[in-house]
Amino acid sequence: MTPTTLYGIPNCDTMKRARQWLDGAQVEYHFHDFRKHGIDTTTLQQWLEQVDWQLLLNRRGTTWRKLDATRQQSIDIDNVCELLCQQPSMIKRPVLEHATGLEVGFNATIYQQIFNSNSG
Repeated sequence: MTPTTLYGIPNCDTMKRARQWLDGAQVEYHFHDFRKHGIDTTTLQQWLEQVDWQLLLNRRGTTWRKLDATRQQSIDIDNVCELLCQQPSMIKRPVLEHATGLEVGFNATIYQQIFNSNSG
């Protein structure tokens, strides 16, 4: 079975909610801290095969807002992987890699569905 990995940064409120949910549901997972460990191109390319790049790109965060408008407008499928590797805090959090796929963002109902179907 594919191990469950939660990607993000520890001080993000949404990350805290996701970790609390996983801990409360007694789901074993590995936490991958973007700030400490970054993210590699291979992993990002695999994610981009599973989810739309616009879902993965966090346009609400400070790092995105600090980019100049020209750079923001130039981001597309061809260069988003490079940007996210350089600036992993621009990845929408959390990213949950699990046995049946990938979930971006935290939604307790969806997590319940994922882990109920896996525990059967």
